[in-house]
Amino acid sequence: MSFVVTGATGALGRLVIEELLRRTAPGEIVALVRDRAKAAGLAAHGVEIRTADYGRPDSLQGAFAAGDRVLFISGNEAGQRVTQHRTVIDAAREAGVALLAYTSVLGGPTATFSIAEEHLATEQALLASGVPYCLLRNGWYHENYTGALATTLTTGTVVGSAGEGRVATAARRDYAEAAAAVLTGSGQENTVYELSGDTAWTMAEYAAEVSRQTGRRIRYRDLPPEQYVALLVEAGVPALGAQLVADADAGIARGELSATPGELSRLIGRPTTPIAEAIAEALKGLEGMEGRPG
Repeated sequence: MSFVVTGATGALGRLVIEELLRRTAPGEIVALVRDRAKAAGLAAHGVEIRTADYGRPDSLQGAFAAGDRVLFISGNEAGQRVTQHRTVIDAAREAGVALLAYTSVLGGPTATFSIAEEHLATEQALLASGVPYCLLRNGWYHENYTGALATTLTTGTVVGSAGEGRVATAARRDYAEAAAAVLTGSGQENTVYELSGDTAWTMAEYAAEVSRQTGRRIRYRDLPPEQYVALLVEAGVPALGAQLVADADAGIARGELSATPGELSRLIGRPTTPIAEAIAEALKGLEGMEGRPG
């Protein structure tokens, strides 16, 4: 049996591999990647590298082996994910994997924002396949917000379209630990986890926490969705991506990403990382960047 992580060179995949290395022998871990060169660091740790691309069905032949326990990290090509994901599920079924754990979205079929549509279609395909599954319905990451801190500090503004809606974020590493726990645990077949942070917060509260930690006046500027889309496009975000982000904010405004069932903290055996801690870590990272020679 091997523990296979797809998209293993991505931000989440690398963290899952790191956690698996703490839990099991490197020889039991397989990284599924598109670009073998980007996986050199993983190979150096003794992780087996297999090459495959969601968009190339032929490359998935032999990507999995009978008995593999697989973390299937969702693709990032909006509009193509359903077709690509079905290809992965088909390959897993043909190989006879022991478990296919899929990174879906918090709320599953109750989520009405656009990003959730491809996740729901994937869930339906997975359930219909007969492959033993685990649905990891991940909420939003802290990094969705702290990744924009440099811009926030420059403009003095957090911009969005979420109104007073709350979002229960957690650190990407929290979700990675949960995924590793599922892969290496027992009794995970045909289960569903609603994963989110322990505390939900508003965008205004986020801005206030950035203000508190920096001593700067940071405010939240709430925009109508169409204006938010236009602002994102002006900043260089592709039109489709901008629309998906704004639509997800509308979902937050409706309360669709605010659930705090506590399943993530139970899986990882500790409280989830607070947003304040994530902000502090991101600010330290920015200080480090500023201190580097140009």
